[in-house]
Amino acid sequence: MLSQRRILLAVTGGIAAYKSLELLRLFKKQGADVRVVMTKAATAFVQPLSFQALSGHAVHCHLLDTEAEHAMGHIELARWADVLVIAPATANTLANFAHGLADDLLSTLYLAVTCPVYIAPAMNHVMWKHPATQANVKTLRTYGVNLISPESGEQACGEMGIGRMAEPETICQQLIDDLTVTHPQILSGLNIVITAGATREPLDPVRYLTNRSSGKMGYALAIAAQQAGANVILISGVKQLPTPTYCYFVSVETAQQMHAAVFENIKDCDIFIGAAAVADYRPVACGEEKIKKQADQLTLTLQKNPDILADVAALKTPPFTVGFAAETSDLEHYARDKLTRKKLNMIAANWVGRAEGGFERDENALDVFWQDGKKTLPMTEKSELAQQLIALIAERFNALN
Repeated sequence: MLSQRRILLAVTGGIAAYKSLELLRLFKKQGADVRVVMTKAATAFVQPLSFQALSGHAVHCHLLDTEAEHAMGHIELARWADVLVIAPATANTLANFAHGLADDLLSTLYLAVTCPVYIAPAMNHVMWKHPATQANVKTLRTYGVNLISPESGEQACGEMGIGRMAEPETICQQLIDDLTVTHPQILSGLNIVITAGATREPLDPVRYLTNRSSGKMGYALAIAAQQAGANVILISGVKQLPTPTYCYFVSVETAQQMHAAVFENIKDCDIFIGAAAVADYRPVACGEEKIKKQADQLTLTLQKNPDILADVAALKTPPFTVGFAAETSDLEHYARDKLTRKKLNMIAANWVGRAEGGFERDENALDVFWQDGKKTLPMTEKSELAQQLIALIAERFNALN
């Protein structure tokens, strides 16, 4: 099932390191070509020779390998791997990865790979539950890391709880399930430009006007579009999230900057998705110095920002243009008005200001409208919602082409 897959197995310093020998054996049994990386701490639990004997390859332990081409073994290994599996992964390893540290071979490899990454944590149950560890796990998930959750049971210290590394059979089966299932390439070869996040409109050197958009939906759409085979350009407002892998990324701050970035990248665009929460207005002038709190009232004069969606849809040969609408009332009326007024092909509308879904949340629901149709996408994780919306966009795009 893993025939000809090139798996880079990384082993870190925990008692569960002995299980990695069985994991390596299972990978080999499934036909994979396996190379092993060990941290210094891991070699205190299991000798590299054991992994070398099972894999048939020398074990890599040092960042600057004098036997590697240009002494840059981490780059060679990063380019070689189809998948990186860290099992076991200690709390320290999770922290290094989450914070982008690169002080040994493994942490440097993690930053250098472009392949899928799987992590199987193993640690004391109290360490696993610690808020710092859980925050690191959450960060790694936003980076696209696949977490193989630890199991509950008796630990090496004699205590009971969640923290045991998943069994080798479980880890191997996870890779088989994931690597032998591919996403339908419904957007194969298409060029897609996506805007995401909030823009900021400066008032003075320390203040600005903005909104509550986190960019999660736009970033999830970029990932889903890439998985569907598209070439993706992601133009993001103020960055709060990790940059999705494999996307061409453009960072902007203001609505005017986003408008300029869109039209610098719109050539040959097949589909444009305007998921960004772009500020409708900006201050006429930005103060050179901080505005002081003096008068009881302060009047700000604002002017309208350029309308990115309308301008894209008004091009001589526009792409298939998808807009977003966040509404607090009369959702369908305002969404359809925006669809018609801006001459869009499709618009995805959602409620905001309610207890569930919307801005700054991991879940959302959408009502999607086009000229003669509508589809409701129920409340779910934004990553799943993005895949559903991309499938619908592909369906409508193909219906017009």
